Amino acid sequence: MTKQSGQGPHNTDSEYFFRKLASGIPGVLFTYWLSADSELHRYLFVSDQVQSLLGLDPADLRKKAGAMFSVIHPEDISGVSASIDGSVKTLMPWRYQARLKVVAGHYEWFEVHATPERQADGSTAWYGQFYSIQHYKELEFTLREREAESAFQADFQKVIASLSTEFINLSFGTIDQCISELLRTIGSFFAVDRAYVYEFSSDYRVMDNTHEWCSPGVPSLIDTQHDVQTEDFEWWQTKVREMVSGNRVVFVEALEQLPDGPERTLLEQQSVCSMFCVPIRVRGVVTGFFGVDSLRERAWREDQADLLIIVSGLLSGALERHRLESELLNQSIRDPLTTLHNRRYLMPRLNEMLSRVSRYGEHFTIAIFDLDRFKQINDSRGHLGGDFCLRRFADILLEQTRETDVVARYGGEEFVVAFSGVMEADVRDTVSRIICSVRDYDFVFEGHTLPLTVSAGIAAIGELGGIPASPDPLIQLADQRVYYAKQAGRDCLVDASGVSRR
Repeated sequence: MTKQSGQGPHNTDSEYFFRKLASGIPGVLFTYWLSADSELHRYLFVSDQVQSLLGLDPADLRKKAGAMFSVIHPEDISGVSASIDGSVKTLMPWRYQARLKVVAGHYEWFEVHATPERQADGSTAWYGQFYSIQHYKELEFTLREREAESAFQADFQKVIASLSTEFINLSFGTIDQCISELLRTIGSFFAVDRAYVYEFSSDYRVMDNTHEWCSPGVPSLIDTQHDVQTEDFEWWQTKVREMVSGNRVVFVEALEQLPDGPERTLLEQQSVCSMFCVPIRVRGVVTGFFGVDSLRERAWREDQADLLIIVSGLLSGALERHRLESELLNQSIRDPLTTLHNRRYLMPRLNEMLSRVSRYGEHFTIAIFDLDRFKQINDSRGHLGGDFCLRRFADILLEQTRETDVVARYGGEEFVVAFSGVMEADVRDTVSRIICSVRDYDFVFEGHTLPLTVSAGIAAIGELGGIPASPDPLIQLADQRVYYAKQAGRDCLVDASGVSRR
């Protein structure tokens, strides 16, 4: 073999050397030519990598550049054309990013860098290269995703912190407003169409929609979702059992996943496409669920269930606190023996009634009942016998009065009923029925019949001739009439017309 003289290959053709040089560059070198009228375009030169990268024949591109534009992503074509036009007009360097279909069949991002030069005939030629920037785009996308996720998590934490503060500072009686605000905030944050809370009956066969938020234009369902019977909802009953026993979240990604049945029919009528339902626990017991609906197809976050569980935890804590406060308040305003309201509850209600007399002219009447010879019952049968009589009499009062009437144990063996929106004659009839009911009732305690009767005094606010500053004058009048009833032989009532015995 003869050793070469060190002067390189014998082929000294400049194009050969240029192509060899271009083959060592990762991108595609080119000279792109565009006629003065922009009707014709071709590549005066394009390196062979265009075939290995994009599957395009360099020889074809040297005749016409149309094949190159056929591999540009449809969404990017207008932008590429506009960037070429801009470079033609200004002769500024052409730099642009677009997606091209590669040999493997998918699109990747490429960037072009080229310098324009005007030709003598008015045409334009660009000298430059384009190369893949897919790796950088993927890195950029990953960084943006991480940045967006960090921003999302930060925003979610702010929302939860704000709602937590609101629930911590929750005033008694504002629980409904706070839950409504939570639904609005969470519904808007996750861009759902509905957010709602349902309460279960103790046997989980009935559910009631207690709170609801809807995005603008989405119809409300709450009025049609009270006392919903679920005995025939087999699929839903299975999911409820999973919520109760395993604290499981119910997720319907697409309505087509549901079996044919009443649940699917109902959700179709409500235009629901997908939904989440998260159990709400109060004192360790599932009492209902918090849910969100989407009326359109959407991609949910992978951690959507976990995020909604956090929201449900807020609701659970607020409802548990509200229930505890309600019980404590109820204990403070109710008589533990009879479960009737006590004086602490009665007096503010009477003051409210006085206020309504001043504002609206709404008169009211009170009746005071006093059990006759109650001390003798206590002395003969002990306090257990007396307590028995008090409880039975409380039952009679509740049976004979309306839910709108205020029924309270005033103290000892005295009871008060406040009647609003009732004529005085009707109050007299009601009080007479109560007295008769007590007279006819068999108060049997430990095998002994207790001879219990009751006396009553009735006083109407209109009798006072003016509106007093407090209920005391009205109470004193009724109490005085109870005394008159006792003096008249007991087992009767006294009102403005005198003694009445039936």
